[in-house]
Amino acid sequence: MRDWNRRHCARRGHETYAPAGSGVEAELAARLQVETAHGQAWRCLRCGDFVIGEPKGSGPADRAPIVPRGKALRDLFILRLLAVERIVRGVVILLIAWAVWKFGSSQNAMQRLFESDLTAFKPFANHFGWDVEHASIVERIRKTFNYSPKSIHTVALLLGGYALLETVEGVGLWLAKRWGEYLTAVGTSIFLPLEIWDGYTKVHEHKSYIFAICTFTINVAAVVYLLISKRLFGIRGGGKAFEAQKHAESLLTVEMAACAGAVPGQHALDETVVLGGMPAPTSPPPAQPAPPLRQTAETVVLTTLPTTLPTQPPPDPNIGGAR
Repeated sequence: MRDWNRRHCARRGHETYAPAGSGVEAELAARLQVETAHGQAWRCLRCGDFVIGEPKGSGPADRAPIVPRGKALRDLFILRLLAVERIVRGVVILLIAWAVWKFGSSQNAMQRLFESDLTAFKPFANHFGWDVEHASIVERIRKTFNYSPKSIHTVALLLGGYALLETVEGVGLWLAKRWGEYLTAVGTSIFLPLEIWDGYTKVHEHKSYIFAICTFTINVAAVVYLLISKRLFGIRGGGKAFEAQKHAESLLTVEMAACAGAVPGQHALDETVVLGGMPAPTSPPPAQPAPPLRQTAETVVLTTLPTTLPTQPPPDPNIGGAR
């Protein structure tokens, strides 16, 4: 099983924090540090190992950084994979938009260049029995020359806007921002009907059809993953439940719960701070006194017996004189 915590600490370093204060925070600081032969060591808030040296941060416990660990690290890895895919897609679409814009600006020159190159390529294609004049790709390119420059520039601007949307989605996902997750879910869902139509029109083209299916599957999986795992649009409790789960998985929260009763009259921390607005836990009810034991027959008998055994009678002096 992959240890996400230690792998992340091995690449990025440990995250240590020293709570400063009195009461519970002093008890918490004592639980997070130990004295060794090489000096003071503080516990990493991600992997749980003790690290020799000064802590990276210090301050009140409620201002400690939220360090993702375990499942949160795995989710962050998936988000960044989606972010890379979105950024790469945005860059490619931006290059296509630039090419379309240049094509619209010099449409006539491009048409003359295309026809001259096609004429030079015909003998080579005829040698292999390929009818270039009636090839589908050639017919599509020639059809684009019939569009007006204004229409081509409009298409280029739309492609540029789509590339910008993909890039912003990628940045939001890479930074693990809530707005990036919402923007990705909404932006991807809007274009799903267009992808379905595009795949339907490419049924007879095997390679294009397979590519369209793969793209559609990736987008649907990304939307479903974001909706369920990130609890978007109120699913599974919404944002409050997501923040509460993120805080509950923190090592600092676990340690505060462990030392909640260490200092009399104090709580570890108010759960409105730790668990994002959830009510504070109530103190446990006082223990009920144990019911009196029933008096058994043995206890009655023992109470009637004398507390000491009878001693032997003193020797008779007359018996000794007779001897």
